[in-house]
Amino acid sequence: MKIGCVKELKKHEYRVGLIPNHVMGYVANGHEVYIEQGAGVESGFEDYEYAAAGAIMCESPKTVWENVDMMVKVKEPLLSEYQYLRENLIIYTYLHLAADRRLTLEMLKRKVIGVAYETITDDNNQLPLLKPMSEVAGRLSIQEGAKYLERHYGGSGVLLAGVPGVARGKIVILGGGVVGTNAAKMAIGIGADVVIIDRGLKRLQELDQMFGNGVQTLYSTEATIAEQLKTADLVIGAVLVRGGSTPKIIKRSMLKEMKPGSVIIDVAIDQGGCAETSEMRYHDDPIFKVDGIVHYCVGNMPGATPRTSTQALTNATYEMGLLIANEGIEKAARNVHLARGINTYQGHVVYESVAQAHDLEYVELASILSYND
Repeated sequence: MKIGCVKELKKHEYRVGLIPNHVMGYVANGHEVYIEQGAGVESGFEDYEYAAAGAIMCESPKTVWENVDMMVKVKEPLLSEYQYLRENLIIYTYLHLAADRRLTLEMLKRKVIGVAYETITDDNNQLPLLKPMSEVAGRLSIQEGAKYLERHYGGSGVLLAGVPGVARGKIVILGGGVVGTNAAKMAIGIGADVVIIDRGLKRLQELDQMFGNGVQTLYSTEATIAEQLKTADLVIGAVLVRGGSTPKIIKRSMLKEMKPGSVIIDVAIDQGGCAETSEMRYHDDPIFKVDGIVHYCVGNMPGATPRTSTQALTNATYEMGLLIANEGIEKAARNVHLARGINTYQGHVVYESVAQAHDLEYVELASILSYND
């Protein structure tokens, strides 16, 4: 198979979909790998490293797109890349189609095979390709939140760790999954007062066992969220619906009851956001205020630390990518975990949450998949 990787075009996205070590692995398995020149520079990987690994280096992204069977990316194709989409091209990346109707319709029209990192599962029914970026985003959320609480950014001027004789800052984490857990680890580490709200009683029990007296766990209701937000200095939106749009659990009316200069970090913004007031932003202009509350809504948070993020991401995506390359998408889809990553196939939506988000027909992948033995 011919595998491709181009430079990411999303604003201030510095990660790259393939690193030289994994290029070497694809080549060793008999595949050709096409890399756009400069694709990995912002993540610390130079062209000569890709060439030494056996990649075919291309001056333009057009050359890569037109020559490959599978494109390995980090983020979804942008509008300027739609021209390269074609029938049976495999796009292997974070797609988040439930939050992007236009891209969904374009992929259906052009019969692109969309394999989404964020819906591939493992034996524990977890999301192993989403996990490393969720870990990064969760840890970054505390770092960014602490920064934007500073007064010159419009924050309240609270130091989350406090000092002797002065109260610590309060962090409210909405969601106890991978993002929320990693945010909690960082928050506890800096000495903040931490509350985690989740709707899963089993998960709340696990978090209690994990963190002990380091956190207060609460069952999620609208009333509980509203009450906790009143005294929060920093709110981390760590809500996830697998492959679907994020519910708006932070209502605009709640903001009026919050302390002026408090900060909301909406980590769920790439799936629509969990606050009614959230809007997608980028690293060069990451914050805005609504009703006196600072909002940070950057859709590619891990892009701020591209070296770490790229290595963590590509380590997670390599195994399934190689499976697709070695077996072809039809045979590879016999792996139930990979099959769950396929969101679009031959002009059909084959992931139910995406179909529901856009009121489109859902077709079971198994009913249209043809195996070529």
